[in-house]
Amino acid sequence: MSTTLCILLDTRRIKKSKKYPVKLRVTFERLTEYYQSIFDLSKEEFDKLTASRISSELQSIRDKLKEIERTAENAVNELEHFSFADFEKDFIQKNNLFRQRKLKSEVPSQNTNEFDYSPFYKKFPLLLQEHKKPGTISISYLTFIKKVLREGRICTGINYHCSYVSLKKFRGDVRFSEITVSYLNEYESWLKNQSISKTTVGMYLRPLRSIFNEAIEEGIIKREKCYPFGRRRYCIPASKNTKKALDLDDIKKIYYYKCDPELESEERARDYWLFSYFGNGMNAKDIACLKNKNINDSYVIFERSKTERAMRSEPKPITVFLTDDMKAIIEKWGNKDKSPGNFIFPVLEAGITPLRQYELVQLFVSFINDWMKRILKKLGIDKKATTYVARHTFSTVLKRSGASTEYIQEALGHSDVKTTENYLDSFGKDVKREFAHRLSSFKNEEMAKEGFIE
Repeated sequence: MSTTLCILLDTRRIKKSKKYPVKLRVTFERLTEYYQSIFDLSKEEFDKLTASRISSELQSIRDKLKEIERTAENAVNELEHFSFADFEKDFIQKNNLFRQRKLKSEVPSQNTNEFDYSPFYKKFPLLLQEHKKPGTISISYLTFIKKVLREGRICTGINYHCSYVSLKKFRGDVRFSEITVSYLNEYESWLKNQSISKTTVGMYLRPLRSIFNEAIEEGIIKREKCYPFGRRRYCIPASKNTKKALDLDDIKKIYYYKCDPELESEERARDYWLFSYFGNGMNAKDIACLKNKNINDSYVIFERSKTERAMRSEPKPITVFLTDDMKAIIEKWGNKDKSPGNFIFPVLEAGITPLRQYELVQLFVSFINDWMKRILKKLGIDKKATTYVARHTFSTVLKRSGASTEYIQEALGHSDVKTTENYLDSFGKDVKREFAHRLSSFKNEEMAKEGFIE
């Protein structure tokens, strides 16, 4: 199958300069990769590239973009069997007209003929489905899911697969042109009649919208002809997100709860939950992925697994003050092997596949949630205490203690919030230490009762 090349302006994400990146789009076997050049242009500047009379600066850029197209085509023709991995290695990495990016180390190969999808068949039946009708959503869903599986993004793949399964149950494997505003309104009503929440409706429809956008980028469909999303069209419902954080009194009860000495799992789960709460609301996967090398003096420095995407700019590391309680939890439940490359906690193992990692993290989450449900029942607290609640409780307690929204967004790793980008470097380690102590302010009250604090 032939490989197609195209220079385009990627208008999906605007930069601080108010310009967009110019990229080389490469499509092979309905799979697409985008390679970012060193050039950023506005829409007006990009449109001028085809004009006969342009500035000398734009003329220089146009010449270099033509050079990219010509040399890229030569590089493709020189490959006996095309694969994205070989193309990147032989052309992109050796070309100073492209911004270099990290290679996805977990991906054995970008060549679809070499990647083994068989371990995923059980969780992703779509991989085994016959696709007879061109232009149907199943083909685009399949293409995207295969891509994220090769990248090791199992959770993303599952979200998209669930979206497709729900749509197929509604009216089968339809064409893009059949998904109109009316179709989406009827689909939403159909889901609500099954008591599906607004949150889940959004979880099914956001992947579909992304699939539409991918299909437009690949030239499969045209936006002006069959794009049903947006203002005055169909808007994906937003849930009210009524999260219930625990208050400090609840945290105090959990912290001082006397675990059954015969139930080690109860104490372990409680401590992992507290580690998340004290550790900036760190999610379960990030806790599982922590390695000894992430500890630097009295701080844990790590990158959120959710934002660790090679296709994006380098994610901003999160710095967490390592409290005495967190140190004690590591000492109690951590691996004895303290070598830098070893995991801090015995949740994951070295050398496992992304699929196995996903399965172990899910077991880890269920382990914590199940035991915390029992603990709260014993404590008479009529609330949930899932790993997600630990994260929300962290942010809520900080907010109530006087922390700014900007600080909380940095602590949670929400560095993509454009309105606070200018604040993200302004919080020093002394501030992080101070707010970390506020998370356990209930301990000061307890010590005062015992007469240890005047």
